[in-house]
Amino acid sequence: MPGHATAPLITVLGASGLLGTAVSRELARRNVRLRLVGRRAVAVPPRPVALIEERRVDLTRPGAVAEAVAGSDAVVHLVAHISGAGTWRVADGDALAERVNVGLVHDVIGALRAERRERPAALLFSGSLSQSASVPAAPAAAGVHPESLLTTYDRHKLAAERAIADATAQGVVRGATLRLSTLYSLGTDAPDLDRGVVAAMTRRAVAGQPLTVWHGGTAKRDLLGIDDAARAFTSALDALDAVTGGAWEVGSGEQTSVAELFQAIARAVARHTGLPPVPVVDTVPADFALPTDQLDFVLRSARFRELTGWTPRVPLREGLDRLAAAVAGQPAAAVAGLDS
Repeated sequence: MPGHATAPLITVLGASGLLGTAVSRELARRNVRLRLVGRRAVAVPPRPVALIEERRVDLTRPGAVAEAVAGSDAVVHLVAHISGAGTWRVADGDALAERVNVGLVHDVIGALRAERRERPAALLFSGSLSQSASVPAAPAAAGVHPESLLTTYDRHKLAAERAIADATAQGVVRGATLRLSTLYSLGTDAPDLDRGVVAAMTRRAVAGQPLTVWHGGTAKRDLLGIDDAARAFTSALDALDAVTGGAWEVGSGEQTSVAELFQAIARAVARHTGLPPVPVVDTVPADFALPTDQLDFVLRSARFRELTGWTPRVPLREGLDRLAAAVAGQPAAAVAGLDS
């Protein structure tokens, strides 16, 4: 296509995941060269404007990261270790999780450093709002102590974030971290991609099962639809000079308790099944519960919005309704098997 030969090359690492699929969909609308790298087959958006290259790669293989990011003008790093129902429940001493969550970031930085580009490549990293749950809010990674974080997952995220901040200070990359709030699918992607709590509870409600909360469900969350999260990354690329060097909180700005969320899910599902809402019941926490399950993960800074002009477009009620409609329309066997 005309213009693609000189168009910037943007590489998305983790393009086969839920967030990666949404980010790829956003970037595919642009006149860029787009390299989509995933452990599984990636979902190529239909009728893209971008010139798209697909790569199915195990990035933990020696040399794989350098090959994946070679020649990139921008890298969007969305890779995270997946274990069981979610990426955030990582055991201490899990060497593979640390290799994926932290080691691959060092590999990206090393590969970009070796290219010795006159203009450093952009590097955007997906962090988590949970990194701010037990530490003072800060626009950058400096000053945050890993020992103050309560989960291995958050310590991994912070270590990667710091590596990017250091590389940015050295002029190796122009890096920034987007600390994302709780994400959920809008039902437009493959259902097996979303392993989060919103999708899990939606499937339970469709199956007619009660939704269970711990500690009364009083912990507050900031819920953000996956498409809005994807637009945050494109907005960051557009405002790169403003966000470079920072770790920015990204969320809807609305606080919803877990109990309120689950009740809203039950009502959304009821609207599409015609059945009464399933009950939301308090129960004993599971063995895999974490201290952070009782903490509030809510947006505390609107600085990212001020710098980029990004704002979420999908209200929570609409997002839950769209997801409920999608899940309720699936075959019963598929809904039952997604959480097994």
